[in-house]
Amino acid sequence: MSTGTDQINLGKTGMEPTTTPTVRVEIYNQTYNIRSDGDTEYIIQLAEFVDSRMREISSGTLTVDSLKVAILAALHIADELHRLKHLHEQADSQLAARSGECAEMLDRLLKVRTSLEQANSGGISFS
Repeated sequence: MSTGTDQINLGKTGMEPTTTPTVRVEIYNQTYNIRSDGDTEYIIQLAEFVDSRMREISSGTLTVDSLKVAILAALHIADELHRLKHLHEQADSQLAARSGECAEMLDRLLKVRTSLEQANSGGISFS
């Protein structure tokens, strides 16, 4: 199999200066030079993840077309991302609801405390 070399920029704008470090990775028998201001080890882990997904997809299909394998892998990764986003949103809304309940309970307790302090003005004090 032939090994191509492509260059990819990963960063905030995608247009970093040429001094950005380059990481060489291999994904599905293709070599890519990736420019990123991020952690080199993280970029390598991402490439290994994509490579493993592509190999997993190719072992379960009859296609040898690397573009089709890449698209199927991208769909699987996108599905996983969207499922995790949905779980995250559910957890956020549950946390917001519980936080609201706690705030309401605290408000009620503070009102009871204030009422007791006013009723016992001079007698028993709470601190």
